[in-house]
Amino acid sequence: MEVWVLVSATVSFVLALVLFLRLVSVRHSLKEISNGLEDRLCTDTNTLILVSSGDREVRALDSKLNAQLETLRADRLRYENGDAQLKASMTNLSHDIRTPLTAICGYLDLLEGQPLSDEQRRYLAVIRERANAMKDLTEELLQYSVTTSSMDCLESKPVCLNEVLEESLAGFYGVFSSVGIAPDVRIAENHVVRSLDRKALRRVFDNILSNASKYSKGDLEVVLTAKGEIRFSNAAPDLDSVQTQRLFDRFFSIENARGSYGLGLSIARLLINQIGGSIGATYNDGVLCVTVCF
Repeated sequence: MEVWVLVSATVSFVLALVLFLRLVSVRHSLKEISNGLEDRLCTDTNTLILVSSGDREVRALDSKLNAQLETLRADRLRYENGDAQLKASMTNLSHDIRTPLTAICGYLDLLEGQPLSDEQRRYLAVIRERANAMKDLTEELLQYSVTTSSMDCLESKPVCLNEVLEESLAGFYGVFSSVGIAPDVRIAENHVVRSLDRKALRRVFDNILSNASKYSKGDLEVVLTAKGEIRFSNAAPDLDSVQTQRLFDRFFSIENARGSYGLGLSIARLLINQIGGSIGATYNDGVLCVTVCF
């Protein structure tokens, strides 16, 4: 009887040991799969996930994951190639359209210098307005394609936010004067320095100010705090809180007829995300406030 008890205990011990060793092996293989999957998702590589376990189910799981990774890699490659082709097509299309548009604007200049009736001048003004709208759209498309193509080449260097903001405001002096905007500017006295790409930062400020020049009702407040927060505020009665949340969407604009095709703020958001900042918009009591933080 004691022999059978000893044999039974020994068999149970051996079975428990085998199960324990198998459990350890499976957990080790799952850890290999987890680490391998994380690595393959974060890096561009064609290597497969390898496991040391001989367990059939673990190897089946590894095989299925590798198959999905190959599919994901192929889809990513198609997306990247398609995205590159789209950007190239947008750039080429923008360049191709600019040439005939320049000729059209030149002939319009000649026509405006000729003796015309009031009705003819009214028609000519409509043609001029539509030609300028096409010209602005072409420039926005070109700017968008060039910006997205060069985002990988951004360089981070110490940049004074005060100086770049002042340069951008000075560059828009003529635009603001032409539409009757006298900006109320309040910039921190101390230099606010961040590690950023200077050209990208200037493009962000220019796009936001360009948007304000189109939609402001004559007022614009620009504030730069010592903490690196920049606020652009202006009255915008044509907006509402729902539209405000879509301001950074591509091709969204309140009025396309006013010459904006919704790419300026979209480009600003892309650049802000790339250089490590944040951008957002709020709408309260008829006032739009675009806030950029570094």
